[in-house]
Amino acid sequence: MRSSDVRRGGPDGPETAPTPALTTLRPRLPSPLQEVLDARFERHGVRLLLKRDDLIHPELIGNKWRKLAPNLAAAAGRTVVTFGGAYSNHLRATAAAGRLLGLSTVGVVRGHELADRPLNPSLARCAADGMRLLFVDRSTYRRKTEPEVLAAVLRAADAGGAYVVPEGGSNHLAARGCRALGAELAGRADVAAVACGTGGTLAGLAAGLPHGSRALGIPVLRGGCLGPDIEALQERAFGGISGSWSLDERFHFGGYARTTPALDSFAADFEQRHGLPVERFYVAKLLYGLVALADEGAFPRGTALAAVITGRPFP
Repeated sequence: MRSSDVRRGGPDGPETAPTPALTTLRPRLPSPLQEVLDARFERHGVRLLLKRDDLIHPELIGNKWRKLAPNLAAAAGRTVVTFGGAYSNHLRATAAAGRLLGLSTVGVVRGHELADRPLNPSLARCAADGMRLLFVDRSTYRRKTEPEVLAAVLRAADAGGAYVVPEGGSNHLAARGCRALGAELAGRADVAAVACGTGGTLAGLAAGLPHGSRALGIPVLRGGCLGPDIEALQERAFGGISGSWSLDERFHFGGYARTTPALDSFAADFEQRHGLPVERFYVAKLLYGLVALADEGAFPRGTALAAVITGRPFP
């Protein structure tokens, strides 16, 4: 997908600036950019750079900081309600932000049947951080953006007047927050690649890159329908399609939160080569896809390729 360069704050007004409360969390920005030597890229004349967004904050990791910070500022102290699956990194980051900032948080979890089971480690961490968990059936979860369904969920959560953050944290504020990621790579990368769940990070990344650079998204979900969502996010955030970006949907390995022995082996090998803990559901798929694309000749010789490391394995 190609576009003109629309570079403005968006139709809903200026970007929401971080509040003093957020800056007390001391994010590490800009995040480090680390070049690594890897023969799988070097033999094609490609330089591999790792954009270490996993080092922004120890608990609000990577794109979670970039997407959550403007939403937390907009929440202005209200209860934050958001959505995710049973292993959602977004829920964990939101719960951690609530604890650190003294905000009340509610996580609406996909899967009513999970309410009768012991909490998995991810949800247990959310609860330990003070997040109230509301389990809903999968049909309700699919319809969560419908006004009447959302209103019923908020009533069930006893969260009237709450600030609602969508699944994955991806809304127009999140896209604007991620635009700084592209700006940080200006003059450093010809191609910036990121794993995609809901598309908010790619929407902002592409908007922030300078003319002549492009963004590449590697979706981690099956379905092949992420493009229109990214376009809609950019329309809302920037008033139109912004930057040059594309998607390669071949590397989801069966869908969200799924891996294979081949992917696990690849991730373990990358860890050993470069001393980088590789998160399996997003980062491993991104890196695997980039190795495959390099072998296919997708990047011209001399390309500086930045892989955005959006997270790390949770303990």
